Amino acid sequence: MNRNYKPMLAELTLQPFSNEDWVFEIKWDGFRAIAYVNKDLSLKSRNGKELKDIFPELEELRQVAHDVVLDGEIVVMKEGRADFQTLLERGKALSPTEIRLQTSRSPAIYVVFDILEKDGKTLVNLPLIERKQILQNSVQEGRHVLLSDFVETNGVAYFAAALDIGIEGVVAKRKDSPYEPGIRSNNWLKIKKLRSCDCVIFGYTIGSGTRNETFGALLLGLYNQEGMPVYVGKVGTGFSQDTLQMLLEAFQKLEAAAPPFKADVPNEVRWLKPKLVCEVLYQSVTRDMKLRMPRFRGLREDKLPSECTLDQIVKSELAEYQSKRNFTVTNEPPGNYEKNEVAKVFVVQEHHARRLHYDFRLERNGVLKSWAVPKGVPLSSDEKRLAVETEDHPIEYASFEGTIPAGQYGAGIVKIWDKGSYKAKVWGESMIEVNLNGEKLKGRFVLVRLKKAGEKNWLLLKGKK
Repeated sequence: MNRNYKPMLAELTLQPFSNEDWVFEIKWDGFRAIAYVNKDLSLKSRNGKELKDIFPELEELRQVAHDVVLDGEIVVMKEGRADFQTLLERGKALSPTEIRLQTSRSPAIYVVFDILEKDGKTLVNLPLIERKQILQNSVQEGRHVLLSDFVETNGVAYFAAALDIGIEGVVAKRKDSPYEPGIRSNNWLKIKKLRSCDCVIFGYTIGSGTRNETFGALLLGLYNQEGMPVYVGKVGTGFSQDTLQMLLEAFQKLEAAAPPFKADVPNEVRWLKPKLVCEVLYQSVTRDMKLRMPRFRGLREDKLPSECTLDQIVKSELAEYQSKRNFTVTNEPPGNYEKNEVAKVFVVQEHHARRLHYDFRLERNGVLKSWAVPKGVPLSSDEKRLAVETEDHPIEYASFEGTIPAGQYGAGIVKIWDKGSYKAKVWGESMIEVNLNGEKLKGRFVLVRLKKAGEKNWLLLKGKK
């Protein structure tokens, strides 16, 4: 086992297809890693970084496989989906204590989808479908090691089913394809549902290498509710040579001296007046409000820069919530991720902030409508409790527990006190009536707006049976 393999890469296509010569499997949202499993274990990332110390639970590979080289994806699962943001947090842990804590809190799984070597013999020239069979016979599944399932032929239906459960896409692989180390090949195709937004071009980085006569990447921004520009990342792919030249010529007339925002960009930057709008495809939005895996699609001459607002990538209902929080510091969910299905959930969280109170939240129209209840939710129909309406929270907050750091909005410990589903009987401007089905709270509960006490104040009551 003296070979060092680079992972085979897939080309991007936007349209799903069905074909009997292809297999289709989930596109896992994680860290790609080649596993060298013998007496020792090595887990190498795409750039050659050793990952085994960061993910000690993956030592299980030595128990479930012997003398093999595997290709797969390291993922962290949350609520049945791969959670890339939590995986990034795992990757930042450096000290043994922090690694142990992260391992117990967010254990990783290595999802294996290919085998490159067995008993010292390379398998890369065998057809994929044969390698899949050898993989099945060579690796047992465990708590932290799984084999990636696949289907044959029916790619369109498989892609639709993946999107229905919130998976970002699928990978199509030709059955007879060899493994091409380090090659981005059209024998493998990644099919993803991409999102789109229109961004203002605020600058560009100086090009190098094959782009030393044009530019490297565009610096993108969107306007917030106050009309201030917010940096949302840079895009460096999707350009034809003609587009590069055309844009560079347009930039010469738009040069600006001062940066409009602070952008952590290592390259030399040329700033521009905010006159040009471009459409960008992207996969998701990171915790710090940057477009993930953006791709330039084209200029939008039909759109004004002032129309390029932040609510394209975040729910407008969550603007107040997001404006109060620094998501690079707090682990609270930013609420940037779209969900295909939203359950009617409720949650009551015990919040040890400056003063202990309870947060009562009901899912409505894709967000959690929220009230702070200083004395807790009433358990008897004889009790009446003040409930102060607060900003809407993202759906993901229904699962949030943890410590909000000192200096952040709502700093303190948050614990889930009760959680479940509900049905709304009445949802009006002045009264909300719901039937809760939780572990502690069951039955009818009513919120009544106290108009004379201010529009944010409500009365929370437990209804009689």
